[in-house]
Amino acid sequence: MMKTIFIAFSLLLSITVYSQKKPEPNLEKKAAEIHKRTLTIDSHTDTPLRFLNADFDIGKDNDKRSSKVDLPKMKAGGLDAAFFAVFLGQRERNDDANKIAIAKAHEIFAAVKKEVARYPDLAEVAYTPNDAIKLKKQGKRAIYIGIENGYAIGNDISLVKKYFEMGARYMTLCHSKNNDICDSANDTIEHNGLSKFGEDVVKEMNRVGMMIDVSHISDKSFFDVIKLSKTPVIASHSCSRTICNNPRNMTDEMLMKLKENGGVIQMCILSDYVKKIDQDTLRIQAQLALREKYKGFKNLSDEMYKKVIAEWYGIDEVYPPKLADVEDVVDHIDYIVKLIGIDHIGIGTDFDGGGGVNGCNNASEMENITLELVKRGYSEEDIQKIWSGNLLRVYRKVMEYAD
Repeated sequence: MMKTIFIAFSLLLSITVYSQKKPEPNLEKKAAEIHKRTLTIDSHTDTPLRFLNADFDIGKDNDKRSSKVDLPKMKAGGLDAAFFAVFLGQRERNDDANKIAIAKAHEIFAAVKKEVARYPDLAEVAYTPNDAIKLKKQGKRAIYIGIENGYAIGNDISLVKKYFEMGARYMTLCHSKNNDICDSANDTIEHNGLSKFGEDVVKEMNRVGMMIDVSHISDKSFFDVIKLSKTPVIASHSCSRTICNNPRNMTDEMLMKLKENGGVIQMCILSDYVKKIDQDTLRIQAQLALREKYKGFKNLSDEMYKKVIAEWYGIDEVYPPKLADVEDVVDHIDYIVKLIGIDHIGIGTDFDGGGGVNGCNNASEMENITLELVKRGYSEEDIQKIWSGNLLRVYRKVMEYAD
């Protein structure tokens, strides 16, 4: 126990020392130049949820309350590429519910491709690691597709290959509830990690070349995946549990195993995962009342889901949330770099799924992360690894194994 405390204290002390380097003059200019040269990728946004709203237009600079990501914001923030999530909230697990979930996944896939196709001069759907590099040179945004929640396959393993063929390049094994694949970090123990079906899913994802996303899954599920997977894995939007004690974040032991696996944790900037901040009591009460009103947000219809989203963000208007800052985000990056090295950290904002902090609350403000990294003495090579190099390394290894 004393050894663990000593290591944690030493790492936290090193963050402080690392963060107190004397700033150079013209840091803003230096950061802007580095940011412009760097290929920047956000590994997780929930923006496709907006595409099912006929009023949304990805080619316009939308009100930031309705969406934090669109093509003008990406351009303004120097964000070259983003993974758009085909997200499915967990509902009942039976044949009828699975059919509905699969149909919804297909609908979202189609919506992503249709929305991006409206602006062929500004963006394209991307399918390989090199697509992002090519599109950046052309001045276009690269839009990759990921699946958030393996509920999208129900219990039909053939859908892993099908979704890969449709463009999915990673799948988050579960979301905030258990599914047929594994236990969630925010639910009770059901499978004690991966289920037998989940083990088959991991093997199939390895086989077809789809990255395995361990964000949202339970600790035991994570260790099961690490033991079984033949390729590096990603945590598309997670943080350090030592810095912020949230079950969605990764412990030091998990991070060390991630390093052994060759994987990467993509730093999430959802404030609750970044820093514990006491919120307005009235805000908390309003959220609890909304949750009770809609019976825990379970089995919502599409129309009901839209109402819930509108009312949830309505609470933000009345009782604005207190948010973490960009500095808090980079504290996590510092800690993770000191623990497992510069080769295992990236950025996955969770914009439009709750992500956003003061100083980086939408895609137009992404350069502020680079500025904070420059202030703390990170080199351009380090910053390039954080913004895309580490994720693309994993992406390539996963594809090579499949080949």
